[in-house]
Parts: sequence; C-alpha cells; structure tokens
Amino acid sequence: MRPGLSRRTFLAGVASTTGAAALSASNAVAAEGGEKLKIVGVTCSPRKGKTTATAMAVCLEAANGIAADTIETELIELAGLSIPGQLAAGEPLRPGEVDDFPKVAPRLSAAEVTGIIIGTPVYFGNMSYLCKAFLDRWIGFRKDDFALANKVAGVLAVGGSRNGGQELTIQSVQAALMSHQMIVVGDGRPTAHLGATVWSGGFDDVTDDEAGMATARNLGKRVAAMALKLHGQGEFP
Repeated sequence: MRPGLSRRTFLAGVASTTGAAALSASNAVAAEGGEKLKIVGVTCSPRKGKTTATAMAVCLEAANGIAADTIETELIELAGLSIPGQLAAGEPLRPGEVDDFPKVAPRLSAAEVTGIIIGTPVYFGNMSYLCKAFLDRWIGFRKDDFALANKVAGVLAVGGSRNGGQELTIQSVQAALMSHQMIVVGDGRPTAHLGATVWSGGFDDVTDDEAGMATARNLGKRVAAMALKLHGQGEFP
C-alpha cells in the first residue's frame, strides 16, 4: 500500500475518484458520440471494508485505468445485506427475514454494465456462504431471458494462506458464471491464470501482497479490455 494510506482511506479514495471518473466519462463519451461502459465489482465477504473489498478496489482502479474516459466502475459490498438463498429453491422468507437481493440485481443486469467481477474470501477451500447464496439467487437472471449473457466476468479470491484454495474457489464461482452465458476471463498478462489470487494472512495490509495485487490489477485490466473489444473500442490485450 502507498505510504500513509490506510485501507479505509484507500477505499474512500477509490469511491470518490470513481465518481469523478464516471462524470468525466459520461461527458467525454457524450461529446465523442461513443459508448460508456460500466464494470461492477461485487464483494461477497461478511466483513465490510476489509481485505476482499480492498483487493477489489485495486482491481477496479486498474479497470478504470484502461480507458478512464469510457469506463466507469462501481463497488458493491454485500456485507450487511440479507441475501436469503432459500428463495432460489422456491422456499419462503422466514418470519421477520428481509431480502436485499432485489436492491442489487438491477445494478448487475443494467444495459450499461458490460463487466462483473465477483470477489470472495476463501472459507475451507471454497467461496463464502454469502457468495453461494448470492449466486444461487441468480436463477432469476436465467429466467429473465439470460439477463447477464455476454457480459464479461472475472473472479477474485482472498485466502488466509498463499495456497489456501484461491484457485479452486475461483473455478467454483466461474462455473456459476458460465451457466449464465457470461464471457469468463482470468487475470491478464503477465500473470495470466484463473483470476485474482490474493493472500491476506502474511501482511499488515493486503495491498502489501505484491504478487496478489498484480493478479488483481491484471484481472481488472483484462475484464476492461475485453469489454472494450466487444464493443468495438479496443484491441485484445
């Protein structure tokens, strides 16, 4: 992490610069008659503003950097939201239970959203319970004429060990994404494997994991570059 920059300061900075970039992108694209593209990062950690959100902010910052005049980004944290997974199976809400999924769903299926990056901590070699419930609820997108089809998708996983199951977790999430006919990509060159694999256990701050941050940045760049290419605004990286 850059000297003097805390995790919360970094996240706040990304949110503010993203907003400014979004306004700039809107004006620039309108002036040029181009198409504004949006990439959404969703973190599925029950801990708000922690390592998964910090790593995702790095990823989104890199995505925006590919074409700041065209790409805007948004970070959505599921922490603190109620995503009842049983509704995917047709089971009702429990007494007093709240469903926040309808608040998030339109922010993913919106026409301007061309890329979605899912971030999850690794729990016992796989995605978090919140991530699984969230993805199970995506059955509604399939029923809505595959509302997420042809959107570019990537996955970021944060583990407490360097080899703590990040790649297995990424593959599990990717399987769900491919079921929606999304265009699933890994992190780009030069790391170029399954996705962003981040280690949270060996550093005072997750951004000090230089190898992991490289994969996070490359994932953001790859998703952004693919989205641009699909919309006729760039070359394959």
